[in-house]
Amino acid sequence: MTALRDHVIPRPEGDLHVHLAGDAGPPVLLLSGAGLDNALLSWRHLIPDLARDHRVVAPDWPKQGRSRPWHGRATHDVLLRTVVDVLDDLGIERAAVVGLSQGGALALATAIEHPDRVDRVVALAPAGTLDFPPGLHQLLWLTARVPLLSRTLPNLAFRSRSVVTAFTRRALFGDADRVPDLDDVVDAVLAEARSGNAGSSDWQNDSIGFRRMRVDLRPRLPDIRCPTLFLQGDRDAGVPVATTRAAAAAVPGARFVLLPGRGRWSARESPDEVNTLVRDFLDG
Repeated sequence: MTALRDHVIPRPEGDLHVHLAGDAGPPVLLLSGAGLDNALLSWRHLIPDLARDHRVVAPDWPKQGRSRPWHGRATHDVLLRTVVDVLDDLGIERAAVVGLSQGGALALATAIEHPDRVDRVVALAPAGTLDFPPGLHQLLWLTARVPLLSRTLPNLAFRSRSVVTAFTRRALFGDADRVPDLDDVVDAVLAEARSGNAGSSDWQNDSIGFRRMRVDLRPRLPDIRCPTLFLQGDRDAGVPVATTRAAAAAVPGARFVLLPGRGRWSARESPDEVNTLVRDFLDG
């Protein structure tokens, strides 16, 4: 893998760690997902590919990866500010932003709230565009509000490698046998879980209200004016294809690409295909 440089941004809540690669070319900010994820889990294969001719910036979200300990909640507003802080600290005026799941929501939100800072967006199975039927919505809200359900029990369960392996195979990939480095993925997810990160993230917990989603980007998607690409696996266990397709239709001029047979972590499941799609879009 391309040599990475570790950059630390001191914040009142803790140190934010940012992985840097590549010395020249257009800047690209890579935003990972929630929970059992971090920058190197999401982007292990995309970082070296882009670093050949881009300046790659991949932060570990607060409470993920090396951005621990972190004191305080990492809510939507905190993470949105984190994106801007990273760009400011590195002296980057504008960047392409690529995000997965929670990171996809923050990529879209940054394009909405800070359009002058975003050149292009790639959103892979983005959160922030979901809703749930009554009953299920309230159950998810309750789970988010009860630490026993949202943190304690998941952290106990995911200490087992067999549980992590089953979760990884069934929840993250459309066909785990396709993943070229599945054992490495399981090892990294297990390490993240054993760091106490198996539960839902602050962003996830904070995004859902009792009756409706508190973080719902859909009404503001038509405000996005930069070129935007949506990627979605049709075997994603958490984000329906129709939801991402509708989000893409709401963004003026956006492109939607369906990845047949792929799950949530398409960048790890089919790295060559996803790398090519992202690179061609960024360079277009």
